[in-house]
Amino acid sequence: MKIVLIGATGMAGSRILEELVSRGHYVKAIARNTSKVSDTERVLTVDLDLNDQEALVNELKGQDAVISAVRFQGLDINSLLNAIRESKVKRYIVVGGAGGLIVPNQNVRVIDTEDFPDAYKAEAEAGIQFFDKLKQVDDIDWTFIAPAAEFGPGKRTGEYRSGKDELIVGEEGSKISAEDFAVALSDELENNNHIQERFSVGY
Repeated sequence: MKIVLIGATGMAGSRILEELVSRGHYVKAIARNTSKVSDTERVLTVDLDLNDQEALVNELKGQDAVISAVRFQGLDINSLLNAIRESKVKRYIVVGGAGGLIVPNQNVRVIDTEDFPDAYKAEAEAGIQFFDKLKQVDDIDWTFIAPAAEFGPGKRTGEYRSGKDELIVGEEGSKISAEDFAVALSDELENNNHIQERFSVGY
């Protein structure tokens, strides 16, 4: 597949890029600064400001899917969705956040728990608002993938569990490595099991 990856140099994006390439996909890697990524047979780097909608449309045209792995704060969802529509790309996958998920057996959102860090609240709220807007979109095949509460660099085991709107909690708490999150996202890209849905992943 030919895929546009927005935010290809970030913590999640860099692992997603590596996973997609390992599966034989062709990736157009978009970032503000692509110096961390090298052009290869399967990777084309593009320095691009997401606020330049016309330039973004031109880069999206002819691609099979778009993946966004960027912060929600400051991201103009309407502009991004309009660019996807104008480019005629139908598949859109979002690296989401855990803030809007429900804590199992508590009927409370993760962001509303007492120990949710204040430093992450603004970004979590922005992610929740982003998802709320996505739910109103019915002309794009979108998927919003929410990671576990602890989400960072680690090992690629190829193993994960998935749910829907609940936080995935295992024996060691709610965790997922960025590497295994990339596996879950790539599986979704290839299998299309959650069209116009959110789903959660964790161990």
